[in-house]
Amino acid sequence: MGDSNATYLNATKGLKSWLVTIDHKRIGLMYLASVLFFFLAGGTFAILFRTELFTAKGDLFSADTYNSFFTLHGVIMVFLVIIPSVPAALGNFVLPLMLGAKDVAFPKLNLLSLYIYWTGSIIALCTIIFGHVDTGWTFYTPYSSNQGSSVVWMTFAAFVLGFSSILTGMNFVVTVHKLRAPGMTWFRMPLFVWGIYATSIIQVMATPVLGITLLLLIMENMVGIGIFNPNLGGDPVLFQHFFWFYSHPAVYIMILPGMAVQSELIAVFSQKKIFGYKFIAFSSLAIALISFIVWGHHMFVSGQSELIAMIFSFLTFLVAIPSGVKVFNWLYTLRHGSIRLNTPMIWALNFMVLFTIGGLTGLHLGTMSVDVHLHDTYFVVAHFHYVMMGGTLMTFMGGIYYWWPKITGKMYNEKWGRIAAAGVGVSFMVTFLPQFIMGAQGMPRRYYQYIEQYEKFHQMSTIGAYMLGAFFTMGAVVLVMSLRGSNFALDNPWNARTLEWTHTATPPVEHNFIGQPVVMYGPYDYDAPESSDTLESLAVRDGQTSETA
Repeated sequence: MGDSNATYLNATKGLKSWLVTIDHKRIGLMYLASVLFFFLAGGTFAILFRTELFTAKGDLFSADTYNSFFTLHGVIMVFLVIIPSVPAALGNFVLPLMLGAKDVAFPKLNLLSLYIYWTGSIIALCTIIFGHVDTGWTFYTPYSSNQGSSVVWMTFAAFVLGFSSILTGMNFVVTVHKLRAPGMTWFRMPLFVWGIYATSIIQVMATPVLGITLLLLIMENMVGIGIFNPNLGGDPVLFQHFFWFYSHPAVYIMILPGMAVQSELIAVFSQKKIFGYKFIAFSSLAIALISFIVWGHHMFVSGQSELIAMIFSFLTFLVAIPSGVKVFNWLYTLRHGSIRLNTPMIWALNFMVLFTIGGLTGLHLGTMSVDVHLHDTYFVVAHFHYVMMGGTLMTFMGGIYYWWPKITGKMYNEKWGRIAAAGVGVSFMVTFLPQFIMGAQGMPRRYYQYIEQYEKFHQMSTIGAYMLGAFFTMGAVVLVMSLRGSNFALDNPWNARTLEWTHTATPPVEHNFIGQPVVMYGPYDYDAPESSDTLESLAVRDGQTSETA
């Protein structure tokens, strides 16, 4: 007989047991620690270059150092934080539990994807420490194709990271198709699963395009083959087509998982069945599909034909429809709900406000005549951060707080958690709202010196960045302090209806479930029988249905 108190955290002990584990929960936890480390690094670079922008003179760093800081901020936050944050960290931990599975479909492949992520991260870190990269996170040619070995190594790091993304996506697609619990039909799956499933499809289909693009860029740097460099007979606009064909779907690789978390938070903390379940589920697939055919709106000023630009403008407006469907359905779910303003719900409300602003300002950039004026200004910077940070990172933090009791078995201090979450929301507005105004007035992005007309806006934005850093730090301290406390969590502290809360202990046992759960109702049916009764009467052990005591 095993230890009745054993959980996935203490079932086996020692560093080696973690490094060779195939337990999806431990792998998810290691992803989470890695992502949070790089979040700290990327945020530090942001604070550094925002400090430079506090005055108009460019008197703190050299131009090259400033360019390096914003490049490293972008590369780290996009490739090492936002893309893997929800799918690799929270998705790895939660997805099999939500499906009623013992693990993902390919546990060893899952561990391999973590090691590939670490390998790419180490290459990127070595490049940061020993090299000099100042191309921006897009690595635009011909500048990047004329740089030295540092660009080669940084693009190789992104190339390696792409394999981790592909393997994780493939693993999740097969897991969703093959390992759902008995009774879990497609329309009994939690919306988190739908979101991760749609994200995984994009990862598997779009990431190879980025890999080929970066490989071609590396070859051009090392061998001198003319692909993108016009001095060698190449075409720099070709790089933009290749890059944005991946990177616009990558926007949805970043935001779809955040939307997936949002659906869980809205339903649970309004204690109400999600409104328009099928519409939200299919809108995730619609976003995944349309995301492949809208890349050209990044290139309205690149010289493409007017007809093609009109088509891409139309498609840009089209992709806003499924996103709007989600927002309206979440709002209607809140209507007449029993809303509880716990810490995860504060993060969810942050998302509602900030993502809506980001989405609406995206319509300006999808309008050709307006985009010509706003292109490469701080308006684009603000829009991008409202969508990516105001969307993905808010829900990522909300998901961490929501599943923290399940991950650790401990409850955090709600008062300080709520203060941190609300503080981040306010600080975010202070940081990025002035950038919309600057951009509309013509302030170009990536400049480290600027005319004094914009100084007051930059100063407000820099003060907001410091506030953001302080409140994110407070939120981290709240979680760390909970590990030292004795406030143990109940198995289902939120009264949720999904399997990870109703059918597993807190923290879960090593193999997730004692017996096999059988799903008899939807994930948001708050009028369904109590989950514990269902578990007791329908547990399946060793392939036989039996009643448990």
